[in-house]
This record gives sequence, structure tokens and C-alpha cells, in this order.
Amino acid sequence: MTAPRNQILLAAMMVGCAALSSPQVRAQWWSHGPADFEECADIAEKVTGKEARTAALSQCNAKFAGRRKSGGGYTYFDFMQNRKFDIAGPNPTPEEQKRIDEQYAAYLETQRRSTIAAAFAAKRQQLQQASLKQASLKSETEKPPLTTGNAGKPPPAAGDLRRAKPADCTRHSFSCEWPRLSEGIKDLKKALFGSPPGKGRT
Repeated sequence: MTAPRNQILLAAMMVGCAALSSPQVRAQWWSHGPADFEECADIAEKVTGKEARTAALSQCNAKFAGRRKSGGGYTYFDFMQNRKFDIAGPNPTPEEQKRIDEQYAAYLETQRRSTIAAAFAAKRQQLQQASLKQASLKSETEKPPLTTGNAGKPPPAAGDLRRAKPADCTRHSFSCEWPRLSEGIKDLKKALFGSPPGKGRT
């Protein structure tokens, strides 16, 4: 009775030793792995050698997608959307990843629509500018030729030329009023005394 019991006990011990000698079980049982990125980064910072430390940090980055929040929980930054998502653990669960992917699809659709709207707006602005340019050119070709203010008026008589004031004369200035006054005096003399002798004979 004792021999079979000893054999069973020995077989159980051998199975237990074989299970404990497995690398995965040994790692989980004897050593405590980092729980999240921050803990992993703390361990990586203690690694000696700059290159080894950089490699350890990149492994932490690859292993843990989430970052610890100060108030508890984790956040995941999706650089494709430039947006953060709250997640329960150090890595998104399949349900959380599905929600992030759905949000990314909606983000892409919004980007596509805004790109199309911007293209339409630019095209509309181009068409408006072209039509304004055409209208401006058309109005310039349809304008009548520029004329001076004297066009269409008969030329003034010789007497009127003598009495015409220069355009730049100011009112009541002696130099501008004198020719008119002089002509008035000559007309008055003609009326009173007649034409002076000798004029009119050639």
C-alpha cells in the first residue's frame, strides 16, 4: 500500500517541478512584471547604458498603449485622430478598441466632407471672380467715349471771347473783373459819343 502511495506522490512532485520549471510560470510566479507603462518606464530608467535604456523604454511603449491618469484609470491617445480616449486598463479592451475604430471612421468621414466643402467653396470663389472680371471688362467696352464739357456747344462769338473770364478767376478779384469793366466802359462810350473817328476807315 505504501509503495503505490509513494509512487503517486513522486509523480505529483515531478509534474509540479516540471510546471514550475516552465519559463512562463516562473516569470509569473517568481517575478512581478510591470502593470502599466509608468511602472515599466520606471524599471527601464534604472537600466544602465543609454542604448539599453532606450530599447527598454521602446518595449514599454510597445507593450502598453494607455497612460495612467492622475485621478485613476487610463487614457489612450490616438495620434491618427489627435484625440484621447478613456480606457479601463493599461491597454484598450476589444470593445474599447472597436469604439476607437468607429470614432476614427467617423473622423475620416468628417475630414472627407470638409475637404469636399472646401474644394467647392474654392471653385465657387474662382467662378465669382471670373464672372466679376468679365462684367468689368464688358462694362468698360460699352462705355461711351469720354467727351469734354464744351463738346456740342457752338464756339463763342468774338465779343463773348473778350468778355469770357478765365476759368481760374476768383470772384470779385480786380484782375478778373477789370476786362469786363473795361468792355463795359467802351460800350458806354460808343452809346454816348458814337464810334471814335478814324475807326471803320481802312
